[in-house]
Amino acid sequence: MLQRGLTFTRYVVFVAVVAALASSVALILYQAAVVAEVILNAIKEGGFQLTSGRALAVGLIEAIEVFLIAIVALVIGLGLYRLFVDETLPLPRWLKIDDLEDLTGYLVSVVIAVLAVLFLRQAVQRAGDLDLLSFAAALALMIVALVLFCLCEANRRTRT
Repeated sequence: MLQRGLTFTRYVVFVAVVAALASSVALILYQAAVVAEVILNAIKEGGFQLTSGRALAVGLIEAIEVFLIAIVALVIGLGLYRLFVDETLPLPRWLKIDDLEDLTGYLVSVVIAVLAVLFLRQAVQRAGDLDLLSFAAALALMIVALVLFCLCEANRRTRT
């Protein structure tokens, strides 16, 4: 009886799967509307000027950042489903999910990409500002810490 109850608890993860997949779809649809609005505003208000071109470029890069987050939510939803509910779920060859560390790696990768986009946005908005250097150093430190975390996790996995 207890074993049966414990086996059933893996389906509780299904709530997280549904939430991750729903958030992925919501982000993709929302951001597609934002991209359309950014393009229309750039054409309507700015015409073909350097400042409107920069604004369009940064807006589109920020949109891609949100799309990346949505895709990671999708990957995490699929990965949790495969790990806890149905390990026979067919996934693309490039999507290797064997344990929770694989999902953590995807999440850390997108955090690094988000930090890079954050820096790009600040660099475009504050071109020539010396505070940008300290901001870059702080982001670089964060990225180094995340990369070291991934390397330590990978090293730990190869030892076990």
